[in-house]
Amino acid sequence: MRNEFCAAIANVMSESTTTFFLTGDLGFNALEGIQQLAGSRFINAGVAEQSMIGIAAGIASCGNDAFVYSIAPFATFRCIEQIRIDVCIHDLPVYIVGNGGGYGYGIMGATHHAIEDIGCMSTLYNMTCWIPAFADDVRYCIDSMRAERKPAYLRLGMGRPRPAASVCGPASPVTLASDPKVTVVTLGPIIANVLDALERVGSDVPADVFSVIRIPLDEADIARIAASVEASGRLIVVEEHVARGGLSEYLIARLHDMGLDGFRCSRLCAAGYPNKLYGSQRYHQAQSGLDADRIAAALRRTQ
Repeated sequence: MRNEFCAAIANVMSESTTTFFLTGDLGFNALEGIQQLAGSRFINAGVAEQSMIGIAAGIASCGNDAFVYSIAPFATFRCIEQIRIDVCIHDLPVYIVGNGGGYGYGIMGATHHAIEDIGCMSTLYNMTCWIPAFADDVRYCIDSMRAERKPAYLRLGMGRPRPAASVCGPASPVTLASDPKVTVVTLGPIIANVLDALERVGSDVPADVFSVIRIPLDEADIARIAASVEASGRLIVVEEHVARGGLSEYLIARLHDMGLDGFRCSRLCAAGYPNKLYGSQRYHQAQSGLDADRIAAALRRTQ
C-alpha cells in the first residue's frame, strides 16, 4: 500500500499549501516525489520520532495539517506520550502513518512488528484508527482523515485490489449470502487470507464477510454487522492484532451494548511468538492461525 499512499499524498501536497509531511528518516525510493512537490513543507525529522510528533503538533496548531510517516512501531509505541498530550488532548489534525502493520516487517522481529498498535492508539482521546484492507482503500482513508481534521492513525500493509462487487467504507460488506451460516468480520489486509479461505470452502459455508477499516465505527456500521450476526448466529473475527484491544474485543462489546447476545463467536488473532522464532509475515500468520488453510478450517467448523 505504500505506493498508493505516496500517490495519494503527492496529490494532496500539490493541491494544498497548508499540508505538511514529516518523516523519521524513512522512505528511501518512495518519498522523493513528495519531497519535490512539498519543498519546505517536507521535513525529515531524523531518527527522533518523539520530537517529530511535537513538531507536527506545532504545525497543526497554526491552522495546518500534518502527516507523520514512519514504520508502524516507531510511529506509535515510541512516541505514545507525545501523541496523547501534544496531538490528541488538543484535538489537532495530525495524521500518523505507520507502514508495515501487523507482522509486515517479518524477519526483522518484534522490534519492527506492530501487533498491539490499534489497542494503544484507539484508546487515545479524539483518535480514529484507519486500517485499509484493499489497495484502493488508502485514498478513501486519507480523504476521510482530512475531511474530519482530527487526530488519526493510518496503518498500512499489503493490500490486493478490491473485488469488483464491493465498495470502500468503514465496514463494507465484501460478500453477502442469502442465508448466511456465519458472519466474518476482518480488520485490514488480512481480508486477503479470508477470501482465499472462502474459495477453499466454496458454497459449503454461506458467509457474510465485512471488511472493517475504521475504529471506532458509527451506529449504522455496527447495525449492519449486528443484523448479519443475528441472522447467522455465528461470528468469526479475523485480525492481525493481538486479541486484547483489537477489533474482536471492540466489536463484541458493541454488539453486547446493543442487546445482541446468544451468538457463538470465534476470534482469530495474532498470537505473538508461540515458538519464540521470527520469520516472514506469512510464517507469523500461520503460527497465529491466520493463514487461509486455518481460516478455512474455522469456517468449516460452523457447518
